[in-house]
Amino acid sequence: MNKVASVSTSILHETEYVARLINYAVENQYSVAVWRLPNDPVRHLIISRKPQHLKRDAALEELEQGFIFAPFDRNNDTIYLPADYKFSFADGALKPAEDPVEATSYTWFEEQFTNTIAPHDAVKYHRIEQSTHHTVIPYIDLVKKSVHEIEKGTFEKVVPSRSKVIDLPLEFDIVYSFQNLCNAYPNALISFVSSPQTGSWLGATPEVLVSVEDKTIFRTVALAGTQPYNAGIDLKSVAWTQKEIEEQALVERYVISCFKKIRVREYDEYGPKTVVAGNLMHLKSDFTVDMKAINFPQLGSVMLQLLHPTSAVCGMPLEPALDFLYEHEGYNRQFYAGFLGPVNVANNINIFVNLRCMQLLDSKAILYAGAGVTVDSSPEKEWNETEIKFNTLLNVIRKA
Repeated sequence: MNKVASVSTSILHETEYVARLINYAVENQYSVAVWRLPNDPVRHLIISRKPQHLKRDAALEELEQGFIFAPFDRNNDTIYLPADYKFSFADGALKPAEDPVEATSYTWFEEQFTNTIAPHDAVKYHRIEQSTHHTVIPYIDLVKKSVHEIEKGTFEKVVPSRSKVIDLPLEFDIVYSFQNLCNAYPNALISFVSSPQTGSWLGATPEVLVSVEDKTIFRTVALAGTQPYNAGIDLKSVAWTQKEIEEQALVERYVISCFKKIRVREYDEYGPKTVVAGNLMHLKSDFTVDMKAINFPQLGSVMLQLLHPTSAVCGMPLEPALDFLYEHEGYNRQFYAGFLGPVNVANNINIFVNLRCMQLLDSKAILYAGAGVTVDSSPEKEWNETEIKFNTLLNVIRKA
């Protein structure tokens, strides 16, 4: 089977495969997802002919392999892209097929694209137009109002966000931008998702929401606090303010409260410790559960329902923070601060919070970022934090 996939397509580089497959999906109104997991050299692509709409209580463990894409608003359906065609790449080339879906996909590609040697140009993507975004004064006022509500006791923490519209470079190209993000941020999930229902989103997120390894080990993290990262800095010497330490502790408490709701007490916690995520540093704690030891095979699905949206992207307590954001944030987050990732690929589930992301329009893009606000927050510093987070993508896109 692998020989079939390598006869006439052996001359193709990964970028040519990916460009053709994305264009094929868009031209046929199919959905496509391309991703690379943190610290993994392998990149994956799936095409889905008919996305599914999942309810909140959907059992991930029972889904066929595919890619999940969920909005911030938990009242809206999650989009699931079953893998009708699936491809894996390493070292710039197509990998040998590792499962029946890949074997069938490679044969299909050979039949579909043989003798169609076309240059890699004008890679298409699905577009859904959006236009609203914050300017400087409204966001600073929003942070001030957030602090005022915290002082009143409405909530302990809230995470207001904003969007920013940018012009895409004339030479912008999805495939090369994706590769550049992979090179720039090895510790992040790099993803490109495009469908008629969602439009097109490109991102580099560091935050694991739910991970299930071989149906045995469950993992999640508490990630909060933000500082710029400069190459060569000694992470052990990084000092965090009381505000940042307390902000991260609130996220830890939120994760633990979710375990308590389902009476899971047998978990291991590591941290907090300073970690690097691209051009930023965060405080991070890791949580691990042996699912077999506690006989909880659907822990991933249950915790996903409980965790989303986490206090790291919304606030704490959850409901009053959510109500505040819906009333005062002033725009629709859409898929920013939702979640995404591969499900049941190689027998693993890897779902991340959709941070450091951008929605692609015709010649523009919308960037999204938020900042955790506590009683000690400075509105100007929170504004600067969102600017730094925007640069995660801007620094790469403008060099593309």
